[in-house]
Amino acid sequence: PGNIGSAARAMKTMGLANLVLVAPKRYPDPEAAALAAGADDILERARVVSRVQEALSGCTYVIGTSSRERAVALPELSPRQAACELVGKSLHSPVALLFGPERTGLENEELQLCHARVFIPCNPEYASLNLAAAVQVLSYEIRLQRLERAQNPQSPGGKGQEPPATFEQMERLFAHLAEFMQEVDFHKGKSPDLVTQRMRRLFLKADMDEREIKILRGLLSDAQRLLRQNR
Repeated sequence: PGNIGSAARAMKTMGLANLVLVAPKRYPDPEAAALAAGADDILERARVVSRVQEALSGCTYVIGTSSRERAVALPELSPRQAACELVGKSLHSPVALLFGPERTGLENEELQLCHARVFIPCNPEYASLNLAAAVQVLSYEIRLQRLERAQNPQSPGGKGQEPPATFEQMERLFAHLAEFMQEVDFHKGKSPDLVTQRMRRLFLKADMDEREIKILRGLLSDAQRLLRQNR
């Protein structure tokens, strides 16, 4: 609860308002309210969900925070680069910055839901940055980007006119692709985990829009239909 309250305070000082909490152990809690120090409105509006997937609902771009190397290969961004990506893409659709628990950070399964990873370059001899402090650092970088764009509204803000694919649309594509690969026996009895992870990286990196998702899923559906007719 202390980190929740301090994170809400960090967000409000930098002009951010949308806080989503995933399965908090203690919330609401007096400690959270005390450390929010006037950011009670952030806490009151905070959305509480049970799974990370629910927290990311509707988002088209997600950056996960990580303090150490994980088994998931992701584009690594500096705090300034991450803020630039988030602010630019937020002009067209919802985006998210995902933090893990202070003790463990984000697990590999959670990082796989992200398009990129941000790492705060701390002192390697004392990399003791707590969760609320990390929220403050990244919220500050987002604030700088927003101020810069307000002064220079011609800054690039995204691609094309088609709406970007949402988190749910991408997850449905991955499920459809997994079903197709299973149907054509692509894995030949081997574990699908590594290929699945690489396919996720490939399509998340492509920054797909809704039309592209529909085309690809239509292609998969037609291929499945022809396969089933010929059996």
